[in-house]
Amino acid sequence: MNATDMMHGSTNRGFSKGKRRGLIYGLLGAVLVCAMAVDTHVVRLGKQSAAEDQEFSAATYGPKEFPKMQAAIAARAVEATILATALKADADAAARKYGVQGSVGPEISVKFTGTVGDGKRGIYTVNVPGMPEDIHIRMQTGPAINGTDLRDATGDIVFGQFRNQIDFQNAGAALNTEMKKHVLAPIDTANLTGKTVIVTGVFQLINPANWLVTPSEMKLP
Repeated sequence: MNATDMMHGSTNRGFSKGKRRGLIYGLLGAVLVCAMAVDTHVVRLGKQSAAEDQEFSAATYGPKEFPKMQAAIAARAVEATILATALKADADAAARKYGVQGSVGPEISVKFTGTVGDGKRGIYTVNVPGMPEDIHIRMQTGPAINGTDLRDATGDIVFGQFRNQIDFQNAGAALNTEMKKHVLAPIDTANLTGKTVIVTGVFQLINPANWLVTPSEMKLP
């Protein structure tokens, strides 16, 4: 047997027709899988729309959402004297009736007319006729507006609407910024002591005897 015959014989013994056919099918399958991978468009589960892929813009969000939140707080707001009576009777029942659950305690929208007392670092006491003596109202007027009461006031703005916790926090800051611009900026908040104010706002019910109100509307008659 010459060298050529030996080579053909070795090849025939190493790869039968069935094995060669399987090898060819395997190669074709690999090529098909690669082609499918190149042409595949990956869709992430849970996406509602292309808008959710866009970066959060406080400059857009604040002006768009603040008027809606301001109107919603006004619609929910309960008179401070009525709320105070309800809280003294049954704080839990009053919170369920007038509030929505916030990050720590219920967020309650409230309205009142009163005389501004002493202030320190932008936080003033407000004396409201008819309020129980052991319940105290304070309101924050800046320059720093702390917390996310405006964002959380109605329960309509929730974490699931945002890409991450940072955007969720920035939404609260954007609403605070808009409130400062439209509600507080037209008022001389450095000299409020002794003046009468008409306020609508929201506070988180942590201590029923001590309310720190973030105004959503404020006027001086």
